[in-house]
Amino acid sequence: MNAYADPVFDACLKEALALSADWVPRWLAALGNALQQKEAAAVGASEQRSAGLARATLAAYQPRITEHFLTALSELLGSTASGEGDLDPVSGKAPARRLDTLSLDDLELMDHQQVQHTVELARIQQVVKMAVEEELVLLDARLSTARGLSVVSSKANPLHPDAIIGALIRALSKLHIDEEVRVQWLHIGALPLGQELRRFYRQLVDLLDRWGVQPAGYKVVQTPVGKPAARAREDSLPVGALTAKNELLTLDHLHQLLVGNVARGANEATDPAQALEANGMVRSLAVEVVTLMLRRIADDHRLLAPVRDMLLRLKPVLLALASNDPRFFADRSNPARRLLDVLTERALAFKSEHDTGFQAYVQQLRKIEQDLQVPAGQLSQRISDVLARLGRTDPVTQAPARGLAMQTLVKVEQRNLLAERVASEIQARNDFARAPGVVRRFLTGPWAQVVAQARIQAQAVNSLTPGDAPALRYMDVLPDLLWSSQHELASLNRPRLVKVIPGLLRTLREGLESIDYPRAQADSFFQALMELQEPAYKPRRDEDDAGLELSDTWVHPAEARDSGFMDDLQIESQPGFQDTEPMDPEWLRQRQTETSAKPRPLTVGTWVDLRDGNEDLRCQLTWASPHGTMFLFNAANGRSISLTLRGLERLRELGRLTVVADHGLVDDALNEVTRQAFLNSGRL
Repeated sequence: MNAYADPVFDACLKEALALSADWVPRWLAALGNALQQKEAAAVGASEQRSAGLARATLAAYQPRITEHFLTALSELLGSTASGEGDLDPVSGKAPARRLDTLSLDDLELMDHQQVQHTVELARIQQVVKMAVEEELVLLDARLSTARGLSVVSSKANPLHPDAIIGALIRALSKLHIDEEVRVQWLHIGALPLGQELRRFYRQLVDLLDRWGVQPAGYKVVQTPVGKPAARAREDSLPVGALTAKNELLTLDHLHQLLVGNVARGANEATDPAQALEANGMVRSLAVEVVTLMLRRIADDHRLLAPVRDMLLRLKPVLLALASNDPRFFADRSNPARRLLDVLTERALAFKSEHDTGFQAYVQQLRKIEQDLQVPAGQLSQRISDVLARLGRTDPVTQAPARGLAMQTLVKVEQRNLLAERVASEIQARNDFARAPGVVRRFLTGPWAQVVAQARIQAQAVNSLTPGDAPALRYMDVLPDLLWSSQHELASLNRPRLVKVIPGLLRTLREGLESIDYPRAQADSFFQALMELQEPAYKPRRDEDDAGLELSDTWVHPAEARDSGFMDDLQIESQPGFQDTEPMDPEWLRQRQTETSAKPRPLTVGTWVDLRDGNEDLRCQLTWASPHGTMFLFNAANGRSISLTLRGLERLRELGRLTVVADHGLVDDALNEVTRQAFLNSGRL
């Protein structure tokens, strides 16, 4: 269990597991009675045999089902208590993709049996959720409080119906039974399962009430004037229809459209009437998908209003394309799909209609709209021409400094990775551990960078003899530096100390100048070193020395200019809150809950809002170094900003870098269409 959670939550999970030992057998008994009634009411011999087989198999396997189901529930609650999150419905591994967040890509990769299995789960979930709707709301509110939240979140409830059904699926998957039998259990058992869960939830609500747990409140989201209310994505599914007629698009139909089964059926049909009907189905499905996709894009307020309006005006063009190529929206290489991706992605560069370059972009959109007003037979070529023109005018990818910044950051990464190996070599020396802390930090920080830079230069210049190579000389000074910095040893051989100091200081200054190390920090180190070497030994500065701060990644000043580098130390020096502001404990608990999971790493193409000082920028991650230690962002105004991995993570922690879109908006819209098809399947 997370450290900030109330112990009441842990106690509730234990009580839930104890109550499950009662309701699981009751549910199985109710399922057996329902199967017996179905067998008695069966119309034909085949239906009677099927129901009889399901009833007999249930009777034989009931003890094992009870055992597996309770074990799966125990694992589910155990993973929640340890902070591991939800389990996969089939494998039992965490974390799991919720079925109602099924993506279009997931659906396209499924075979027919997997689609049917998903549809089954959709229907079961709908039946169960309808049965427990009221009690689930009450339980969510109390468990949110038990987990230290002041606002209701369904994620605080590990006993959500989806999780319970997932545990049941895992339990049944361990049995070697006929698939038809398993399907009957799930279909006929859905209603009694909902009834048992309703009673189970009510018992837990009453228990938490007796323990004095007050329900959390609901967050009130104010809708800006003139904008439609955004649908709450976290805690509820849409219940209203997206179109006047949405019964057509089911998960099965959408899958057939994606894999081409409907189109093949139309082409292979020998009866002209059947072919006509199949072709009509293809067009109807494609039209509905395109309509829903555009509606989702039009509701996405990450795009500014003029962009959304323009995309809606492209609907006739896209519908004409769908008539000839019903799968164009699922094929990322299709010119029409690529055009949608490019237009929506480029529009993310603007946060406001007053941003520099936005009016020029609007004019570009209007020109595209005009260019596409051509007969259907000319659309494909015209769209390809528009794409080619857009590729030459992208303000982000065509930024003049982008190539130089990428080349610079590759060199920075190579040097810093080599510096890490150099630091390991230095730390492995027998005399390293006895040196003062200020010297150890200098050698594994700035001096490792000096040696790394010298080794890189030596690879490019072969004319130097080994004795003249700076990289060798910079390593050769280590014995004298480590010895002279230890007063107890150096005071025993004063003549040697006097002899080595001038050459040692000369070599150190030469090395630091080779990487443009800041003069102030260098002087601070030399002052500390002289105090260590002074025979009249003054009180030395050791671990408290502040002049040798060095970020994990060293960047030359010229390299910083070329790449727009944001130094880690400048980020670290800006705390997330002021010392004069008291921290609200309630806010802290809420924040810990929201950030308990490590944020996903950013991928190239991600759009972010980044705060640099007093400037707010909308940037796109356009490049990441081969080893993932350096990241380059570009804004629509041509500015480049580079960050180390540490700096990137720190900005996210401080709330100065937030993700706007980590994948395409068209992908989001199509995934919402898939989600709607999933919901439609569950209602049939």
